[in-house]
Amino acid sequence: MLRQRNERTGATDSVRRDDRSRAATVAGLSRRTAVGMCATAVLLAGCSMPTPHVPVRENAQGGWNFYLSPRGDDSDDGRTPQTAWRTLRRADAVRFKPGDRLRLQGGAQFKGTLSIGQGDAGDPRKPVVIESYGKGRAIILAGGTRAIEVHNTSGVALRDLVVVGDAAAYRRHEGIAFISDLPGDRKLPYLRVSGVEVKGFRNGIRLHGGAQASGFRDVVISDSALHTNQDAGLVADGPAFDADAPAYAHEDVTVSRVTAYQNIGDPKASHRNTGSGIVLGSVRRGLVERSVAHDNGEFSSPGALEGPEGIWTYDSTRMTFQKNVSYGNHTGSQVDGGGFGLDNNVSHSVMQYNLAYGNDGAGFLAYSGVANGAHTDNTIRYNISHNDSRRLQDYGGIVAFGARVTNLAIYHNTVLTTADGPVRAPALRLQQSLGDVTVRNNVFVTDGPPVVESQGAFVPSDVLLQGNDYHSSQGWSLLWGDRAFTDLDAWRQATGQETLGPRATGTDVDPCLTRVPLPTAGPNLYGTGPTRGALASRCAGTLTGAAVNLRDLGVNPGPVDYFGAPLTGSPGVGAVQVGPTA
Repeated sequence: MLRQRNERTGATDSVRRDDRSRAATVAGLSRRTAVGMCATAVLLAGCSMPTPHVPVRENAQGGWNFYLSPRGDDSDDGRTPQTAWRTLRRADAVRFKPGDRLRLQGGAQFKGTLSIGQGDAGDPRKPVVIESYGKGRAIILAGGTRAIEVHNTSGVALRDLVVVGDAAAYRRHEGIAFISDLPGDRKLPYLRVSGVEVKGFRNGIRLHGGAQASGFRDVVISDSALHTNQDAGLVADGPAFDADAPAYAHEDVTVSRVTAYQNIGDPKASHRNTGSGIVLGSVRRGLVERSVAHDNGEFSSPGALEGPEGIWTYDSTRMTFQKNVSYGNHTGSQVDGGGFGLDNNVSHSVMQYNLAYGNDGAGFLAYSGVANGAHTDNTIRYNISHNDSRRLQDYGGIVAFGARVTNLAIYHNTVLTTADGPVRAPALRLQQSLGDVTVRNNVFVTDGPPVVESQGAFVPSDVLLQGNDYHSSQGWSLLWGDRAFTDLDAWRQATGQETLGPRATGTDVDPCLTRVPLPTAGPNLYGTGPTRGALASRCAGTLTGAAVNLRDLGVNPGPVDYFGAPLTGSPGVGAVQVGPTA
């Protein structure tokens, strides 16, 4: 059932129906009986032949409704709950036209797979819908296959379903796969997934593009739970990236209110990263918002050279991650395992208003493994990192490093890092090959680890820090290249950092953030997370004058702070602004 429709052979072809045979099926046996009786009667009594009945398309989109129920019969017409089909195999024999709906009985289980191929669906104005009806959600049990595949077509909506894989599906297949391998860079429009739960597959949902950047556009995945899969909850991918001629398989992809958890990774996959929550690759204009990734990656390979993250993107441009939570994510190796990431070849993208805490690796990571200049013009702002880098010493709350990262702006974030046994990760880590990076108006707090650890002694033209608060409750330290500083003024004078013309910027005063309350499980960014009072109110006066005015420096700081309060008055430091808006 996973091949293209025009490749089906044998018994499966024998049940494929065109529009005329579908009409005959829907009309039923009664019409044929009546025609036969009247044909006899007309010779005897002049009975007129009845006009053949053509079924009326019933739903609002002008399509046909088809029903599946465990009590159904595959020899029936499938047109009503009372005449429903019984098996997915029977439903999979239908060539779905624009506007058609396949409705599975809620609470019931159906074994098998569904595939929508080239020639099916295809109209974004009249999508083919696969959904549940009645009470609860229908459950599709996939045995060693994908549960739902959409191949080289679009105009499809999947909603209110539970999709479950077995051991073979967990090793090899996606729960829901949208695949394009068309020639050229054609983008197929309109995919919708909502209210689904996907578990027990290699990847929960996959959006896959072709070698020439064919793919999908106008994609929305929302209100879904993707868990207990092997490699990732949600993944998008496309062709290999070419920095000289960037091409992206997918466009206008939105992920909203999705929870990805306990996608644990493959301990045998040392050649690739596994165990992430949400991974978007080869996307132009993508948005991940109000989503949660937690407890992913625990069993990813110890020998892997790259690891998982909670929510991250690569080979993409104009991406936005906002109002998400990523916590308790892990890595089996000595790399990654963080909350959020802008990875290889990401440009013109922003991470804002997010919360990361308790991750093995960085809370927020900007990284490039290739020196091609494609990782550029990105922003990390108004985020909170609390006790990230719990297992990996070489990371920190916010981390920027790699072969070449340029034009990165890091501002108005709040980072709190405490020592955890032998792990003493800094609040901010900077490493190798950075250019035109600015770090402004952040709060960096530790209880002993360095507030900043920089592998290079960067000159201000490569990396510039201004207006930040650097505080440590147990011995202030800052590592800059091969030098260690224990005093803000000494570092300022030695490096030219934390100055704006003749003015000294920044501070090392206590912002009173070391006891921020955080939930122990199941956080909600605007619910049980840190409160505005805990983050902004107690020591605001001591920070007055430390920040720089971003607008005066040609930087648009955005409309609101972490909690959505409008930015008014003089700028403060950190993710939460004080003054009239507090």
